Amino acid sequence: MTPVLETLSSLISINSVNPEWGGPGEAEAGDFVEAFFDGSGLEVAIDEVLPGRSNRMIRLPGRDHNRAVLLEAHLDTVSVSGMTIEPFSPVIEDGLLYGRGSCDTKAGLAAMMHAVRSFSENGTQPPCDVYLAAVVDEEHAFRGALAAIEWFQKRNIQLEGAVVAEPTEFRLVRANKGVLRWRIETKGVSAHSSKPHLGTNAITTMAEVIRRLDQFHQSLEKDEHPLLGPATGSIGLIEGGQQINFVPSSCIISLDRRLLPGQQSDAILEEYRVLLSDMGDEVIVHPADLSDEAMETPESASVVQVGRQVLHELDKNSEPCGVPFGCDVTKFSRAGIPGIIFGPGSIDQAHGAVEFVDVNEVELAFDFYRRFLVNFGV
Repeated sequence: MTPVLETLSSLISINSVNPEWGGPGEAEAGDFVEAFFDGSGLEVAIDEVLPGRSNRMIRLPGRDHNRAVLLEAHLDTVSVSGMTIEPFSPVIEDGLLYGRGSCDTKAGLAAMMHAVRSFSENGTQPPCDVYLAAVVDEEHAFRGALAAIEWFQKRNIQLEGAVVAEPTEFRLVRANKGVLRWRIETKGVSAHSSKPHLGTNAITTMAEVIRRLDQFHQSLEKDEHPLLGPATGSIGLIEGGQQINFVPSSCIISLDRRLLPGQQSDAILEEYRVLLSDMGDEVIVHPADLSDEAMETPESASVVQVGRQVLHELDKNSEPCGVPFGCDVTKFSRAGIPGIIFGPGSIDQAHGAVEFVDVNEVELAFDFYRRFLVNFGV
């Protein structure tokens, strides 16, 4: 295997499942990244985000220390539950490398690591300072990315752009949907099921709520974003009742709404409250459990223009696109750092029972990241 694929295989063999999903966390993977840069002459900072869970922040000095750009990838993966291949035993078959995290997003991380280290190996400098952030907790609450932003702010480092590694099928992504998750609850009055007229059935009330929500979510298709399509809404969980012979006094659904650029979480929740307001106090729209607004980086931004230039040099599709999934990039965007998403692999394989990445895309990603650093800040 090539050096990049050897590094990727080593990363896959490390169990870095997020503790939220029953894993040991990112400590061993972070140690591996740190050791990778031993002897390179590059600065590696350890920034503890949560107990035993630390970001690794690597600095590659450029010719102009007043300017800086960021490469970012996450160390954690989702659970291996339900996988039908060995998750931590990487295997290459027919040009595909298999294992948990292979495309989401250890392939992008490995390519970024080699792209950054290649400058010190060759004794060259990029036009501006480069930071590589290998962060924790992307697969749960994005606390690694938020901590990385604080790390830069404390040091008064002004980033002019960020490239976030996620599986984008080698497409340059300059827009992605946001996500809003919350619960709606219906309240009833419990009674014996032999005399249901003495109670108020919270599940029956919820049935009317769901009917209205389905109609409302279908109406979202009328308004489309040119890169992202329409906003979407989905009911993912429902629970209600206490016992089969009780009239249920409570029913709760959990919703997932995908947001378009410009849509604010508070305003979206208010739309649902208005939609259900005539149903009275029996219906409660709870505050958000998770809120992450959408991102759209202008096509004129340097990070987009340089990315397009590099893809053109590689004779690849350089037209920017959008994706429906969320990632760390939105946090950088909200902090005033223009960002793009770019990496090898497809989101269709991420989190799957069989996760894999095309090895040729991994090698090309290394080339892309290195060329990007050569050209950014010129």
